[in-house]
Amino acid sequence: MIDVSSKVPVLGYKQELKRSLSLLDLLAYGLVFIVPIAPVSVFGVVFNASHGMVPLVYVVGLVAMIFIALSYMTMSKAFPFAGSVYAYASRALGPAAGFFAGWAILLDYILIPTANYVVAAVAFVAVFTAVPKAAVIVVMVVAATVVNFLGIESTARTSFLLLGFQVVVLLLFVAAAGTALAHHVAGARVSFQPFYNPAEVTPGLVFGALSIAVLSFLGFDAISTLSEESRGGAKTIGRATMLALCIGALLFIAQTWVASLFVLDRTSLPAGDATDAAFYNIAAVVGGPVLKFLLAVPGQFLASLAGGVTGQAATARLLFGMARDGELPRVLAHVDPRRKVPARAILVIAAITMATSLLLVEHLELVFSMVSFGALLGFLSLQISVVAYFIYREGSRDWLRHLVTPAIGFAIIAYVLWNADTIAKIAGAVWMCAGLVFYLVLKRLNRPTSLQDGPA
Repeated sequence: MIDVSSKVPVLGYKQELKRSLSLLDLLAYGLVFIVPIAPVSVFGVVFNASHGMVPLVYVVGLVAMIFIALSYMTMSKAFPFAGSVYAYASRALGPAAGFFAGWAILLDYILIPTANYVVAAVAFVAVFTAVPKAAVIVVMVVAATVVNFLGIESTARTSFLLLGFQVVVLLLFVAAAGTALAHHVAGARVSFQPFYNPAEVTPGLVFGALSIAVLSFLGFDAISTLSEESRGGAKTIGRATMLALCIGALLFIAQTWVASLFVLDRTSLPAGDATDAAFYNIAAVVGGPVLKFLLAVPGQFLASLAGGVTGQAATARLLFGMARDGELPRVLAHVDPRRKVPARAILVIAAITMATSLLLVEHLELVFSMVSFGALLGFLSLQISVVAYFIYREGSRDWLRHLVTPAIGFAIIAYVLWNADTIAKIAGAVWMCAGLVFYLVLKRLNRPTSLQDGPA
């Protein structure tokens, strides 16, 4: 099989986006999108759903996501261009399947920045009560859009800075927690009970909690949207994807284990602030109000801004890829000749993100539910695409990589989706119905639904 890495013209497209990103750039981008302190905002919810076994949930999540990452690596080598799951499903399953795969993952990509901005607004206003949440959202969306419009290098540099700050905040928390643990503050002691509590653990319990915790992992997959901007082609994309996933997961496991040691022998937290602000409250116990403030305001605010910047970048590339193939209005396939970025797609996704953030600012649980559903559906289509393309179309006999691995990944994600919250299923079903209506309208208007032979 021909390796078409870094050879976009082989697949009928011109190289329009600027190839400037190194492995380190891509790794930083992926980690920032994942958000190293992501478990902080959902710790209490996952704690209750897993009966106190939060680190175990993230261990299982890492195993599940590795199968997803392997499939991304496999498909990015075959199709090294923007579009991610949409591009892969289109080539493997046909344009109709590609449209719906893209529509599903679009829900994830659109609402990840929305979730970041809403979380940041809530954290910021909790301290500065006179500031309207809407004002915080507007400032963050504008800032993220400007960074993206200046070029992919600007996005990469911003990612490095914001990633560094998150790591510093995490190190401060771990150091303070280590000191508190040595003095048995709040009855803390070294224990592996958060990894396995035989009295509580069941597969349904763990995977049900994982349907919430999977939010923390979302983002490593977005590295594939930068395939046309990577200097090293598909090989670098694959390495960055796997590295971002593993490093992010290890950070998740470490911080949730340390935090769990201060609420040992408990299987649930009271509703309200005790759950919603569980991690912040633990930070106050181990490091006082200063550490809680650092984690809740500058930590969460800058982490959310970073997630918004990278989220808008990824979503713009997805819109660009679908528009280039005629699945969305072709105006979105325009590339700014100076900055070499999909400028119109960036502006459109900024407007959509602004609207969804302002509309859903008081409905964070609904946002989380919809993001999870879109991502999980996209991951399912990815696994099917690997098998369809390599086994059925190419006649591959590499059963381990092209059949067994995606089959295991499909089974795990399907089980997580089955155990997902009812709200997530309903919201996701509504989104997919909207996609069906949009697709039928395109067909009615005789818009092209097949892949193009050349560039837009």
